Amino acid sequence: MKPRFVDSFLYAAQGIRTAVREERNMRFHLCAAFYVYLFSLFYGFGKTEYILITLMVCGVLALELVNSSLERTVERPAPDRYMTAGVVKDMAAGAVLVFSIGCAVCGAVLFWDIAAFRRMFAFFAARPLLAVLLAASLAVAWQFIFGKRKEGK
Repeated sequence: MKPRFVDSFLYAAQGIRTAVREERNMRFHLCAAFYVYLFSLFYGFGKTEYILITLMVCGVLALELVNSSLERTVERPAPDRYMTAGVVKDMAAGAVLVFSIGCAVCGAVLFWDIAAFRRMFAFFAARPLLAVLLAASLAVAWQFIFGKRKEGK
């Protein structure tokens, strides 16, 4: 029986859940995206900047999903395919790295604004509880990214 159209979305969501649960780099990229959107609130970004940021975030996440799926596909190759499998994994990881570096450069250009840095500092200096919450969120993000994961959870 052919899967229903809706099932394809459910399978895709399951793939994303698996990647978040089992892939450290996916969790890192999600946390980075959270902080990018959080700090973007201190800028006067319009639709164009948010579209660009969203395309970069989605591009990195999509490439990370492709990289993770390729790594699993060639995880245990036959002995005569071992070198090829390693090259495939390295190239897929390289694709994520190249796109991530490009996004970091674009992000530096978009976010490098001394006046915005001053606004952020003044905002958190005037609201020490929010500064503490921001610092605590970094600890939570660290645990989310690097914390031990139980299989099947």
